[in-house]
Amino acid sequence: MTGSYPRPLQGVLFLVLAVACFALLDTTVKFLSATLSVLVVVWFRYAFQAVATAAYVLPKRGWRSLRTQHPWLHALRGALLLAVSVLGFISLIYMPLGEFTAIVMLAPLVVTLLAALFLREDVSLLRWVLVLGGFAGALLVVQPSGQEVGWAVVLPLVMVLMYAVFQILTSRMARHEDPMTMHFYTGWTATLIISVGLPWIWQSIPDGATLGLLLFAGLMGTVGHFLLIQAFARAPAATLAPYLYTQIGFAMLAGWVVFGHVPGALALWGIVLIAVCGASAAWLAARKTQLPRA
Repeated sequence: MTGSYPRPLQGVLFLVLAVACFALLDTTVKFLSATLSVLVVVWFRYAFQAVATAAYVLPKRGWRSLRTQHPWLHALRGALLLAVSVLGFISLIYMPLGEFTAIVMLAPLVVTLLAALFLREDVSLLRWVLVLGGFAGALLVVQPSGQEVGWAVVLPLVMVLMYAVFQILTSRMARHEDPMTMHFYTGWTATLIISVGLPWIWQSIPDGATLGLLLFAGLMGTVGHFLLIQAFARAPAATLAPYLYTQIGFAMLAGWVVFGHVPGALALWGIVLIAVCGASAAWLAARKTQLPRA
């Protein structure tokens, strides 16, 4: 498929900007969680994405472009991502940004594990070593700065498992669904689900600054996912996979600037181990899918 990716450097740039947006989203959510319920923040995040995506897609493509033969798969995908967001935002209340983001980056390793266990995919010895190395890094990260996290450490681990299932479902659906259609249904599914309980979870917004931060969180989530789509349209996954881990650096920087947190020595070694093993495993997996068949 020579010529399919004419602008790989632009794809890398879009990817780095996307993960920077996600780091800003997580930072804003952690800041807002001191005064607002996580569910209110999640509602703003997905409502913004749903409205913004509709405003972008419908004038250009119309309703016909959103036709799908797999509405229930879209609903499942949206529900999974909503659950991932809720678990992730709650985790941010208890965990520092850098350590939390490193745990999230276990997802490609968990995808490898699930693919081997349930999809019967062949996994090389090297990839198994990388999976074990990533989980060893996680054991170091779950004790950030030597502090006891307790039961809260279970939340990001469950979130990573659900996100891995979400990624496997996404990879299967991407074979026959348009990326923007998937993006549209994801935002609206999550928004509709959480809107059902809105009368019971709603809190009054205390001031204009808080409202501005809520809208900023929605903007960062929406722009981040849009840039991610654009990145993978411009460069192969094998090229982009290692750069996903720059999000850990952005998260650590934001954690230091906004919250004054610096990871302890053990957590830092764990973060490095997860980044190296995860980036290597993601690159190997993406490269394998693009090798020409004999």
